[in-house]
Amino acid sequence: MARLRIGILFGGASEEHPVSVKSAREVAKHLDTAKYEPLYVGITEGGEWRLCEGPEGDWERDSRPAVLSPDRGAHGLLVLDHGKYEEVRLDAVVPVLHGRYGEDGSVQGLLELSGIPYAGCDIAGSALCIDKSLTYLVARSAGIAVPEFRIVAEGEEPDPASLTYPVFVKPARSGSSFGVSKVSGPEELAGAMAEARRYDAKVLVEEAVDGAEIGCAILGSGPDLVAGEVDRIALTHGFFRIHQEERPETGSDNSVAIVPADIPAASRTLVQETAKAAYRALGCKGLSRVDMFLTEDGGVVLNEVNTLPGMTSYSRYPRMMAASGLDMGAVLDRMIDLALTGTGR
Repeated sequence: MARLRIGILFGGASEEHPVSVKSAREVAKHLDTAKYEPLYVGITEGGEWRLCEGPEGDWERDSRPAVLSPDRGAHGLLVLDHGKYEEVRLDAVVPVLHGRYGEDGSVQGLLELSGIPYAGCDIAGSALCIDKSLTYLVARSAGIAVPEFRIVAEGEEPDPASLTYPVFVKPARSGSSFGVSKVSGPEELAGAMAEARRYDAKVLVEEAVDGAEIGCAILGSGPDLVAGEVDRIALTHGFFRIHQEERPETGSDNSVAIVPADIPAASRTLVQETAKAAYRALGCKGLSRVDMFLTEDGGVVLNEVNTLPGMTSYSRYPRMMAASGLDMGAVLDRMIDLALTGTGR
């Protein structure tokens, strides 16, 4: 049988560009090339699309200009070669893109126009989950506990005296804790707001939930969901700031992810069921990582949902899935199968 042609999109014009490249390197290591013919399209930080051999080395230089055609007749890439465009048909696309322009529905919209099946959440689920305020509103309406929060729109400033500290100040639409600050008192608020607005004009100010940081990897669509092992982030100080270290591959300076989480069996079940409920309420498909807090009284509070979670060697999603018996190759197979059968939409 002919191998399926799979487009792998990576890089991107968001602050999470370097993380995406690392994720793509892990995908390249584990994708079964007996089944799939991968075509790697790297997107530079400036937004240029390049067809390359893979995410290693100087892929930006050793590449050709390429774009994903919105024309369903092309059903794939248009690659510039010696002044002419060559059509390269794709069977499916796996976006390995994090943050804005990759995880917010933007590239999903382009893929919908193109008619090419793709892995992961659709436009609506991606747009809901990238915006933490919308995530909270929808989840709360579904009966899922969320932190108390307020939305600070562009041009507004919160009254420092009106808040009960500590609070977290974060961009509404950013990932990997970029622009997030823990604010212990009124004097720190202005600086935290300025930092958040480096990434988004819309800002959330939310209560600091007293509880353990817990995550759950979800794979699948509709009623057929697989929950990976639960993890717990053990902190020595501060708060969890994934991908903010200079060399995250060597570990964090203040946290360790414990997989499986060292929590009671009943709590593990509650976390997994809450993750599935949030996933369904938000219309997620394909895969997502659901981050929560486990409070001292045994309750679960939603933190955020990552619709295209990190796939690096140190990322939480693949580690949780591996602990449940699904290695990266099996996860990729399932993602592509969901895309091709239409149940990823």
